[in-house]
Amino acid sequence: MRADITPLFDIMARLRDPKNGCPWDLVQNFSTIAPYTIEEAYEVADAIERNDLDGLKDELGDLLLQVVFHSQMASELGAFGLHDVIDGICTKMIRRHPHVFGDAVINDEAVPDAWESIKAAERSGNKDNSALAGVAHALPALLRAQKIQKRAARTGFDWPDQSGARAKIIEELQEVDSAISEEHVAEEIGDLLFAVVNLARFHKVDAEQALKSATAKFDRRFRDMEMAAGKAFSGLSLDAKEALWQQAKSKEA
Repeated sequence: MRADITPLFDIMARLRDPKNGCPWDLVQNFSTIAPYTIEEAYEVADAIERNDLDGLKDELGDLLLQVVFHSQMASELGAFGLHDVIDGICTKMIRRHPHVFGDAVINDEAVPDAWESIKAAERSGNKDNSALAGVAHALPALLRAQKIQKRAARTGFDWPDQSGARAKIIEELQEVDSAISEEHVAEEIGDLLFAVVNLARFHKVDAEQALKSATAKFDRRFRDMEMAAGKAFSGLSLDAKEALWQQAKSKEA
């Protein structure tokens, strides 16, 4: 059965009605709603990670509402409407899949490269014609660094192999040690993080997911330490806490 988005569209139009709408919805704009849009996308990802399909259904609805909300506000400005959003993404998906909707023949391994080539051709008409154009500033920092590095690498600006990326990490560590002010330290640590993302890219590791997994592991082990020590945990010596940490690690091993 085909889904009908019209009821949701009508609800949002009613919420934004100047006379009878919701006061909260009426005062919102693109900037005030953007944080909610990002939050809903993260909640979709969280439901997927928890394998909560009922939750995923609800979160996808919340995310869809964000699309309708932004489209309604744009329609009020005479910029575009929900139908333009839907037509635009349909056109884009057909254009980016010539091997499905056209006569192009692309093997499985070449699909990602073909996708990027088509995206690059789309960007050629933009005012910003840099190879780095279109990488959203609002992305999580590690993810944006990863995308920026991949774009730069496609132009040939890259280390020949992972040894260069590894050496850069050592260089950046040394620069952190030699930094002479708080601002300088912050800058050099940023460079160090960027270099680590680059090494991850050479190893075909998703830096965002790797850090997420490492943080989850720390969370898990730290909670194990707290449970083992009970209320006395905070007062334990560092050596005692380290022993609990090693015990938590050994359980996982």
